[in-house]
Amino acid sequence: MTEGGPLVCRREAFGLPRELHYFNCAYMGPLPRAAEAAGIEAIGRKVVPTRIKPPDDFWTTSDAVRRRFARLIGVDEAQRVAIQPGVSYGVACVARNVRVERGQNIVLTHQQFPGNVYAWRRLAAEAGAEVRMPGPPEAAGTGRPGGTAMEGRGGAWNERLLEAIDARTAVVSVPHVHWTDGTRFDLEAIGARCREVGAVLVVDGTQSIGALPFRQERVGADAVICAAYKWLLGPYSVSFAYFGPRFDDGVPLEETWIARKGSRDFQHLVHYQDEYEPGAVRYDVSERSNFLLLPIALASMDLILEWDPARIQDYCRRLCAELLDEVAEWGYLAAPPEERAHHLFGLRVPEGVDLEALAARLGEHGVSASLRGTALRLSPNVYNDQEDVAALRDALRR
Repeated sequence: MTEGGPLVCRREAFGLPRELHYFNCAYMGPLPRAAEAAGIEAIGRKVVPTRIKPPDDFWTTSDAVRRRFARLIGVDEAQRVAIQPGVSYGVACVARNVRVERGQNIVLTHQQFPGNVYAWRRLAAEAGAEVRMPGPPEAAGTGRPGGTAMEGRGGAWNERLLEAIDARTAVVSVPHVHWTDGTRFDLEAIGARCREVGAVLVVDGTQSIGALPFRQERVGADAVICAAYKWLLGPYSVSFAYFGPRFDDGVPLEETWIARKGSRDFQHLVHYQDEYEPGAVRYDVSERSNFLLLPIALASMDLILEWDPARIQDYCRRLCAELLDEVAEWGYLAAPPEERAHHLFGLRVPEGVDLEALAARLGEHGVSASLRGTALRLSPNVYNDQEDVAALRDALRR
């Protein structure tokens, strides 16, 4: 436990209606009230454009969000954080700047979210490389992941992932937790294996950063990419990407004016500069200073840093521990705690349960969650309380 003691419910920091029991942050995180207020204030500034002062206002908030994201992943150099519009954009930046040769392979995971797949499929096809997507073991005769109690599934999946990385591996691009059921991947072991074979490691932190501790110095990723609209409780169309030294001389997707040396001097912008600002700024999306969305992202990240992802993770664990023990008796099975996240996990439904009927019953009880394959995906956060848990329990009761 980090300093500050166990976190208590922060429902008052959000505008969620009491009758809505929101276990769906993995779909989209709600904006905190502070972020809503920051957004309203930002709109007001744009109503009267003279309230946006050049050149400082083109840098102040963007520099601040870089610092916040750097703190969240344990990085000292904020200039290594790029501001982008989505994970696929960041993956495309990486794919453009890595060398993959015929006969090499790119390692992903089974049923990985497509935003971290398509760029690699294209690169592999162009280079004549192989895409590997190792998955979990299958329960004999059922075709469903995991054993009867799903024990060992996460460990076996990690083993298969590590086995897929060999001397011909050029890139490994994986999440911290799987988006469908919260299976945790051992990033430290994967990072060590990548360094051993010389592979580039890319981490998609969209379903983890903000609710699960991430320490770059332990993982050693070459790039870490994270959309803001889920566990960062921020706006859509904003993401952040850490780029390590491997990419310091890379080619961006866009040649933006604001990424160049001397761009703060508005009077002399036509004195064109070929040199970029240091670090990852070259990978920023155009119009990265987004005067409406970045203040929202900044306000939300300030709250997350105050609450601390380690304490958020512990809160989600305590919130759902008793519920998971109870529903297991009814046949709803989650992976063992040591193999999954506590803020995002899948419940495998009992044999014979109609998923459409289950979805309808959840809606009748005001419960918002997601069905992913054969699993009910639950993703609580600090705004959930025992009243929410009781509503979910009632919906699942047979």
